[in-house]
Amino acid sequence: MTDLKDELARIPDIYSEILDRMGKFVVGNEDLILLCMVGMLSGGHLLVEGTPGTGKTSIVKALAKISGCGFSRFQCAVDSQPADIIGVRIFEPDSQEFSLRRGPIFTNFLLIDEINRLAPKTQSGFIEAMSERQATIDGITIPIDAPFMVIATQNPFEFEGTFPLIEAQKDRFMFSMVLSHLDENGEMEIIRREHQGNLDWITYYDQLEPVMDADLINRYVDATREVFIEEHLLEYIRDLVMATRKHSDIHLGASSRASIALVRGSKALAALNNRTYVIPDDVKWLAPRVLEHRIILEREAEISELTVSQIIGEIVGNVEVP
Repeated sequence: MTDLKDELARIPDIYSEILDRMGKFVVGNEDLILLCMVGMLSGGHLLVEGTPGTGKTSIVKALAKISGCGFSRFQCAVDSQPADIIGVRIFEPDSQEFSLRRGPIFTNFLLIDEINRLAPKTQSGFIEAMSERQATIDGITIPIDAPFMVIATQNPFEFEGTFPLIEAQKDRFMFSMVLSHLDENGEMEIIRREHQGNLDWITYYDQLEPVMDADLINRYVDATREVFIEEHLLEYIRDLVMATRKHSDIHLGASSRASIALVRGSKALAALNNRTYVIPDDVKWLAPRVLEHRIILEREAEISELTVSQIIGEIVGNVEVP
């Protein structure tokens, strides 16, 4: 227990160092960096929706390098097949045996670009890996080393050649976030950095040094589990999830995976904020990022132009905070 508490105490310093190194290239998007860290510490996956040019890919690549872990990127296409992601066994004539060619999924950080370009059959290729940290190729099950985090992006404004994510796929993402363009101050900072020659990605990435490694991250994940949550906060998490199942405008409410995500995520958020205990604001900050991608509205609500974001905001506002 003592060792875990020592590890827990180091997490805020590591997070501060990561923010400092990321800030030398990334402008804004602090919430995305924080959510990525929450996902890393809680063993969860992240779905990011946003227009091109909002920094999604750069942030993930930089974070993977800072973590000192393996990184793979898969660019989705309509004709991508599950074997392109998971891998395939190939018969070798010389040895008269099958050899395994592992796909990009066998890594620590996997960036899936434009996941909604994958057909449902190919989307399903991620489900086993995201749920059980393993993949099955020709009946052979192969474990994926920890840490393992999938960060998928999708562009909401490209409809041609895209497919909605299947519900089983969306539910495997512990968190989601919608990115927007920078505000005026952020955009001005981008312009200044470009003018000063400080936005060279290759130079920045080559000079980026790790502050962690896989073993350290795994220890931090174990330490984060020791963060304390009072019983009344656990009841608050329950009430939020149950409210999505009882709301008249919601056809499909959040699953029990949402409850698990709120527990794990709030512990990670507390640790990153230098606390050994969860407070209500941890749960409230995470609630939209856990619930929104899991909700399906009633047809009448969609016709009335209600949005999932509005309804989740209503639920968070109405459920009594302990």
